[in-house]
Amino acid sequence: MSTPTLLTGRDPRSESALLLLSAASGAADAFVFICVGQVFAGVMTGNLVLLGASAAGVGEHGVALRVINALVSYSFGVMCCAWMSERLRWPLPVMLLIEVALLATGAVLWALDLITSDGDRLGLLVLIAVAMGIQGRIRATPTNYFTGTLTSLVSRVTLRSRDQGDSWVAGRLIAVVAGAAVTALSVRFWPGAAAMAAVVPAAGALLVESVPRRTSRG
Repeated sequence: MSTPTLLTGRDPRSESALLLLSAASGAADAFVFICVGQVFAGVMTGNLVLLGASAAGVGEHGVALRVINALVSYSFGVMCCAWMSERLRWPLPVMLLIEVALLATGAVLWALDLITSDGDRLGLLVLIAVAMGIQGRIRATPTNYFTGTLTSLVSRVTLRSRDQGDSWVAGRLIAVVAGAAVTALSVRFWPGAAAMAAVVPAAGALLVESVPRRTSRG
């Protein structure tokens, strides 16, 4: 039995999906940080730093609980996606559909103004962090953490050893910034739609990956 196809970024369609997922990641993290409570849904390195800072009493009140919630929820998303892809052999679009459904559920709850308490915000964080965990597992190329991506790109540029894929790499870095910027603007001008900024690009990636690829005949 063959291994399920993951996002590899080796063709324009896969790279387009990676750009969209990168934008979704930036949007989701910006929304959670601004609206849910000064933590991240997908950047676990940042959350670990926040957890260490909170041990010294630095940071917003209750941030440690939210960080732990995000870490556990993200890990659960990774575990579920690993099981679905390696054991159940579910196709990539199904896993993307689950991610989009989780993000959309959170967006609807936010838009209907049903998130009114700290407990509600923790529940919303669970939905989005699980979705980011799924996204983090289905990619072979990073779409929700970018330190290594930036390091590799800058190193290649410095050594003048750029390759053809570097324009797509730079595109993913721009996409995550753009996703975060769209969320921030939504929070400012249309707060009820802020969570939708992550749903739209994730749904776009699902659409791209759901269209059957043409196979050439030898």
